[in-house]
Order: sequence, then structure tokens, then C-alpha cells
Amino acid sequence: MHRVSVVILTHNKRLYTWACLDSLLRSEGVEVEAIVVDNASTDGTVDLLAEMKQEFRRRGWALRWLANPENVGCCVGRNQGLDMAYGNYCVFMDNDIVVAEPQWALRLISALDEEGAALVGPKLIYPSPPYLIQCAGVGISQSGRVQFRGRGEARDAPEFNRRRECQALISACLMLPYSLYEEIGGMDEAFSPIEFEDLDFCYRARAHGYKAVYEPSVEMYHWESVTSEGTEKLPNTYFIIKHGMLFKERWRHMFETEDGPSDEECRWKRIDVPSLDGRRER
Repeated sequence: MHRVSVVILTHNKRLYTWACLDSLLRSEGVEVEAIVVDNASTDGTVDLLAEMKQEFRRRGWALRWLANPENVGCCVGRNQGLDMAYGNYCVFMDNDIVVAEPQWALRLISALDEEGAALVGPKLIYPSPPYLIQCAGVGISQSGRVQFRGRGEARDAPEFNRRRECQALISACLMLPYSLYEEIGGMDEAFSPIEFEDLDFCYRARAHGYKAVYEPSVEMYHWESVTSEGTEKLPNTYFIIKHGMLFKERWRHMFETEDGPSDEECRWKRIDVPSLDGRRER
């Protein structure tokens, strides 16, 4: 049986973390190892992990965590999680993800094997009616603009219900064989603490000859931006600009020659969804 190490970052948002871990407990066909890297939560998240460890133990699975004394960001945190992993497959998963399909891991592994890929991502959908698509893989225009494919479209739209190779995937939920980490390393901490580290990781894998594949048969509910939202002293807009420029400088030689979306197709769509505590997320 495959062992899958799921690396989850947390910084407060205890309720979301509970929902994420609880949904993982319903996974089928694989052995799950949950690795939580907590970035200095102050809302009792670590106490929750101690409680959930017993639930994982009842299934014969492991839940382990690292409690950082300060918020080290996404790049460092994910790399810390990979260093702790024992699985032959690893999954980056945000704590605002809820698994919708018990055989999610088996299906993602099958897509990797069938397509000869090293990265695979599911269909991310919003967790409230009408369950619109949030991201069906990532496109990069020839000028370097980013498109979340299918954003705001119906979950059953035929165009986004076909497996396909993509230019990139986002790390909200992203599977890779552990051997890829051994070959190319983890997230580049030049993108620390956040923004564009996952797109850079995908392009590095592709530069080594691997494919990134979108698998629509696996759906994951995703609230979007909960993991980093509200983080103290984290100027996201600044990092989007700074790290977007670094990404463009580094990978322009690839995306300028690819058949990516137009700049107009990359225009961001604002979508509001109810949060777990009744607020509105966007």
C-alpha cells in the first residue's frame, strides 16, 4: 500500500485545520501520514493536533507536527514538512482544504503513473453552492500573467473535466513523488515567505523534463487564502509584485514560447464564499 505524506501549514484558523484533518481521516486505499507545520499559532491549534493525533492513531496512521516559535512562511514551512516525510508520495495541502473524495490519493497517484508525470493537482472547488471551480490547473501567458483555469466556471463544465497537462499547479493541493524532492529539492526560499514559490517549483520540475498534470476526477473543497489571510506583518501585495518579477525573470525563456492563455484570459475574477464561521471569504 502506498504511504502518502500530507504536509499541512497552519497559522491559527483552528476550525479549518480540524475540518481538513477530519476529512483526511476518511481517505481510502492508502496509508496517510499527516505532517503539520505550525507557524506560531496562538488559538489552540497545537492542542487540537494533540487531540487529532489520537484519531489518526485509531486508524493506524501517524499525525506528527512541528511547532515553529515564529511564522517562518510557506517556503520554509513546506520544506520543513518535506524533511519530516516518510511517504513515497508527498502532498502539499493548505489547511483550508477539505477532501471531497475518499480515494483522492489513489486517483492522483494513478494520474502520475499513467501520464508519466511528477506533479499532479486536483480540481479545486468552492465549498458552497453552486460549488464553482476555483482552480483547474494554472496557465501562464506569454507576458507572465497567471491564470487560474476555470475560475468561476461550473464544476461540471466539460472543458475542465478532462485530464490535461498544465503549465503549472498551485500548492493548495499538489502531489509529487518523494523522489522528485530528492532530485530537485524543495521550495526555493528566494520566494520566502510566500507567493510564486509553487509556480517556480512546477517550472523547475518541468525544466528537469517532468510534466505537471491536472486531474479533474479528484475534487477538493478550498476556501482560498485562509492559510495566509490575516497573518501579522505579511504584505501579500508586495510579495506578489516582488516574487512575480523574480518568477518572470527566471522562467521567461519557457513561458514566452508556450501556448499559454492570453493576458485578457488571466484577468482575476473576484468570488465571495461563506467562511466556516459565517463571514465572507474572497
